[in-house]
Amino acid sequence: MLDFGKILVDGGIISILISFILIGMLWYNPRMFLNKGDYPPDVIAAVPPKTDEERRMSIILGIPFFIVALGVPLYSALTFNRQIGSEASFWLLFWHTFGVVFIPFLWDLVVLDWWMFCTVTPKFVVIPGTEGFAGYKDKVFHLRMHTRGIVVLFIGSLFISGVVWFL
Repeated sequence: MLDFGKILVDGGIISILISFILIGMLWYNPRMFLNKGDYPPDVIAAVPPKTDEERRMSIILGIPFFIVALGVPLYSALTFNRQIGSEASFWLLFWHTFGVVFIPFLWDLVVLDWWMFCTVTPKFVVIPGTEGFAGYKDKVFHLRMHTRGIVVLFIGSLFISGVVWFL
């Protein structure tokens, strides 16, 4: 049986950690996210591409993000597997893991993208020279990008569940 409390707590932990990482990266330099899926097309079209230094820093600063995004769900699935013992099935582990990663997915969409990015639009998320662009208020853009991300959540959950199931 799924432990919804554990899903909420572990998903909440990821949400908080990832928020600090993403906001820190934006504060450092919003151009770290100058990618097709992260900034709206009007903003991307108006600024030069990332420099080599920005690409390098995006990778370096992105490492903690990927450690949290993979490590916490893996840890959660491992501890959930120990908690339920012989009742563990691959699909139970999958749904647990999917629930854990879906919470920060929703948090990112609703709080970070729709509220912070689109509604509040603090100065530190705006790439210099693009102030006032319509894309900053485009909630549909963020919904479309997140909809594509569900596939990544599904595949990642399958992978993590498989690793835990075979351990």
